[in-house]
Amino acid sequence: MKIGIDARMHGPNQGGIGRYIEQLIKHLQQIDQNNQYFLFLRQANFNDCEITNPNFKKVLADIPWYSLKEQTSLTKIIKKEKIELMHFPHWNVPLFYPGKFIVTIHDLIMYHFPRTEASTHGPIMYWLKDQMHRLILSSAARRADHVIATSEFTKQDIIKELKINSEKITTTYQAPFSPTEVGTSLLETIKTPYILYVGTAYPHKNLTELLCAWKKIEERNDQLNLVLAGRENFFYKKIINSPEFKTCSRVQFVSNPSDTTLEILYKNANTFVFPSLYEGFGLPPLEAILRQIPVVSSNASCLPEILQNAAWYFDPTNAEDMARKILMVHDNIALRQTLVQAGLELVKKYSWHTLASQTIQLYKKSG
Repeated sequence: MKIGIDARMHGPNQGGIGRYIEQLIKHLQQIDQNNQYFLFLRQANFNDCEITNPNFKKVLADIPWYSLKEQTSLTKIIKKEKIELMHFPHWNVPLFYPGKFIVTIHDLIMYHFPRTEASTHGPIMYWLKDQMHRLILSSAARRADHVIATSEFTKQDIIKELKINSEKITTTYQAPFSPTEVGTSLLETIKTPYILYVGTAYPHKNLTELLCAWKKIEERNDQLNLVLAGRENFFYKKIINSPEFKTCSRVQFVSNPSDTTLEILYKNANTFVFPSLYEGFGLPPLEAILRQIPVVSSNASCLPEILQNAAWYFDPTNAEDMARKILMVHDNIALRQTLVQAGLELVKKYSWHTLASQTIQLYKKSG
């Protein structure tokens, strides 16, 4: 079977979706010696996608995602390769794509946080784009031969919001990445001990509430520091310039960290905190758990499903509860050891090899 994968978001620069595509392709190449695969990539990531299986071919599709050209030109490029089954690993499927396809839906964030502050556009333009994105997403879910969800929480969200039959949806869990050997060195600018957050600064990530909690922590502990690490953009600049950030004295921001820098930050962290209000899966806390860092997490959305008993949970809307739980894990050696031990068992449940194998079965079923 000729299978196409829209890999235009391939690579870590595109966050969780980019990692998902990267690891899916990597493990499909290890497992599948029968099907032919056509990977549609942009010029910027074309050379980053490594081919290790002769059944895999890269095809240039230098089309920006969420663009008009995506709707008008991507289908033509796919058609040239005579694809029998297409896998769109994100919801941005061309509205008039006529072939058989599977779509992965990572979350329905736009349905739960449709706020203008989640965009750099003005309110009218944001509303128009939001309505178009909802149309494309719901159309993709309805027309797809099968839908892949990243968690049971996301699956139920799709059933509820998009009215898709549960039999049409399969959950495949992602996995954390194995630690890279980087030694024990620490960035010179980082003050220890520190609590670490890794991720974006979108409104639903709830960093404003985390900073409110951190202000309370600074009043009770004169040694702890907070490190925020992520890609510098409009949203992080907004956080850094906020009153909440400026009233805290021991918060540092690590801009655009490389994989090596992230590894150093994880390995030297005292505790990892994840205050998000909504996630489709939530890789960063799993990354910390794999590195045996105790995790304090929001109890919202899919996080209890994914992290189970390997995290200490707080109410993400309650800064006092957040501050208290962070300090509880920081101060309690026995609790920290319990969380680390539970984490060692938890990460055994997640495997990219398993995800790729499950995805191949869905290709066979849908092709």
